[in-house]
Amino acid sequence: MSEQSTPETVEPRTESHDPAVPAAYAAFMREGWGDRELDLAVEPVAARAAERRSKLAATFPGDRLVLPAGTFKVRSYDTDYRFRPDTAHTYFSGNQTSDAVLVVDDGESVLYARPRSSRDTDEFFRDRQYGELWVGRRPSLKEMSDALGLEVRHIEDLPSFDDDRKTRDITTDDDLARVASELRLVKDAWEVEQLQEACDITTLGFEDSVREWDEVLRYGERWIEGTFFRRARAMGNDIGYDSIVGGGSHATTLHWIDNTGPITPGTLVLLDMGVENRSLYTADVTRTLPVDGRFTSLQRELYDLVHAAQQAGIEAIRPGEPFKVAHNAAMEVLAHALADMKLLPVSAEEALDPDSRVYARWTLHGTSHMLGMDVHDCGQAAPAAYAEGTLAEGMVLTVEPGLYFQEDDLLVPEELRGIGIRIEDDILVTASGYENLSSALPRTSAEVEAWMDEHRR
Repeated sequence: MSEQSTPETVEPRTESHDPAVPAAYAAFMREGWGDRELDLAVEPVAARAAERRSKLAATFPGDRLVLPAGTFKVRSYDTDYRFRPDTAHTYFSGNQTSDAVLVVDDGESVLYARPRSSRDTDEFFRDRQYGELWVGRRPSLKEMSDALGLEVRHIEDLPSFDDDRKTRDITTDDDLARVASELRLVKDAWEVEQLQEACDITTLGFEDSVREWDEVLRYGERWIEGTFFRRARAMGNDIGYDSIVGGGSHATTLHWIDNTGPITPGTLVLLDMGVENRSLYTADVTRTLPVDGRFTSLQRELYDLVHAAQQAGIEAIRPGEPFKVAHNAAMEVLAHALADMKLLPVSAEEALDPDSRVYARWTLHGTSHMLGMDVHDCGQAAPAAYAEGTLAEGMVLTVEPGLYFQEDDLLVPEELRGIGIRIEDDILVTASGYENLSSALPRTSAEVEAWMDEHRR
């Protein structure tokens, strides 16, 4: 089959309100166009992706491996969300276009993709999802092949795979999904650079938000969300996940993404936000800020407590330690503090017993997760390789303890109710310990106040 679709195979995606297309108009639209190639540079990940495919194939000798990119998802009726490819597909191919499928077969890899349509088709000027005049110019098969260093064929040539060979599709095969996750656990130097870039852009997004504090006070949580998104789109690909902007008691809702509330003087605001860079690596950073630029004595006491827990968790990280080492160190600090506050029904030691964990009423979540192309990266890895495994040089994980006192929690003093505090950083495991990739943002209460003063001016 030729690189470009023929008129007979094209069924343009149109809508009922689109104007009619007379034969004369259709014929006229198919003539008189010049041709040009897209200027696509070789993807920096191309050579690495080839090495990754070799490792993946070696894990399943003789099997055919299928990794789709996915397609568009409907947001509302005839409008789609902006496309973002499946992580494993891009990790092993470098491709970010929709409707593509990577096939690794007996060590040979082919990308089946949907190229731009020929100018002699209705798709070119009528199709709302793929037509060049509607959504822009897709690369040709040759352009994709040159950029990715990979053989690329038309998606319509994708075989049915109805032979006797074992075919594993990552969307349905748990073993393939597990291995694909586990191969991403340790990041190489290039991946660390991508994560550092994502953290650096994230830092700028946080700074942008504070610079616009007068507008934040006027428009509330929505303004911070929009301000951060602007930076993410300008310098990266997108946000890595829906931003959490929790003003006041909204900070006690772990995944508050409505971001519809006010930013009220005298309270705190929790910002959990991360930029996804153009290679699709994401940061994941949280800071809790005093709306007035200064912590009250109670806010400072609680903030410093969470910071101490986070610092204990970060300092526990080194190769060979259990993945849960940061969580255990942070919870040790918080459980003893909650006992000192007379909130626990038992001693701190009893509360820390895995059969109790009553302290978790006010800490709620785990302290760490892996980070990479997904904000919760490598999530399909086996427990023995991840949650129950050990840390290794090159892994990147978050450290994010928090304290959350719900506004209707009758077991805490009234002055604590509605306060939520989390501090989160992105930590690289190094040969001798750790490196904080998001250290450009302040963490101590004094540093946060000075930083807010600087950027609000």
